[in-house]
Amino acid sequence: MIFDKNTAKKTAELLLQINAIKLQPQEPFTWASGWKSPIYCDNRITLSYPEIRKTLAKNLATFIEQTYGKPDVIAGVATGAIGIGLLVAEVLNLPFIYVRPEAKKHGRKNQIEGIVPSNKSVVVVEDLISTGKSSLNAVKALREDKADVKGMVAIFNYGFDIAVENFEQEALALHTLSNYENLLEQALDTAYITKEQHKTLQDWKTNPAEWNI
Repeated sequence: MIFDKNTAKKTAELLLQINAIKLQPQEPFTWASGWKSPIYCDNRITLSYPEIRKTLAKNLATFIEQTYGKPDVIAGVATGAIGIGLLVAEVLNLPFIYVRPEAKKHGRKNQIEGIVPSNKSVVVVEDLISTGKSSLNAVKALREDKADVKGMVAIFNYGFDIAVENFEQEALALHTLSNYENLLEQALDTAYITKEQHKTLQDWKTNPAEWNI
């Protein structure tokens, strides 16, 4: 679920402006999964733009406080959301931790870096939601350490059905600054894409695993 329509379109505008999101329906990207995709999103690029990263962090922090009150801890999902998660924690003046995909093989063998918040309220910050698998893996690690995970916020969400199902299965609320639907609307409104390209991009969303031009 997006925070609100205005925020969703403004966020999409900013991400397109700095090429954190690229739309190439005629020259698709190949994701690590092997999927052919007309879109590529790398929200870590936002960290190179001080005013944009401040805006994103402030919007995420405001939503967190309005929805959950002030949690005890902000957690970022490694590696993409470490930067934005820390910025959100800074806005809220809260402790920050981050969660690796799996425990390290050496040293203290931590999966969670920072002070583990046993029985404390945590809101998880992500940069991007695709299937939700890696995001929910972080939530599982936090819950195993007895953290009270209140919900997750993210910059952008592709809106795949599998992600909706995964979050429902874990009974976890997800809210994002923007999503695929609002991105396409903004891109069309500003002539970033044509109506024909808009249709191609919508077609991809219906069956991304098997789509090809």
